[in-house]
Amino acid sequence: MAEDLKDQEFVEYVVKAIVNHPEDVRVERTIDERGVLLTLHVNPDDMGYVIGKSGQTARSIRTLLKIVGAKGNARVNLKIYEPEGSRRSSQYSAPAPQEEEIDTSAVDLEI
Repeated sequence: MAEDLKDQEFVEYVVKAIVNHPEDVRVERTIDERGVLLTLHVNPDDMGYVIGKSGQTARSIRTLLKIVGAKGNARVNLKIYEPEGSRRSSQYSAPAPQEEEIDTSAVDLEI
């Protein structure tokens, strides 16, 4: 059983090393027909550290995790939990386009 938890321990170890609130790091492990799913929960303020610029940090963690899983003959996936309405969602989403009235009085000609 301890062998099975190496993937979970690996994610916890790496993520705790890069965030400002390591006490808030939690990893849930579930197993189904598709393999192992690790769901990572972090403090909302640390989301940027975990995801990284253009998702590079998250991609790197997933790549290393696949290697750890392959060593134990398991297919392991990582899901980063982001609660609905979190700051990151609203902060990085594109602003809604607004209709603006254009002044065309300078080019309007009466014929």
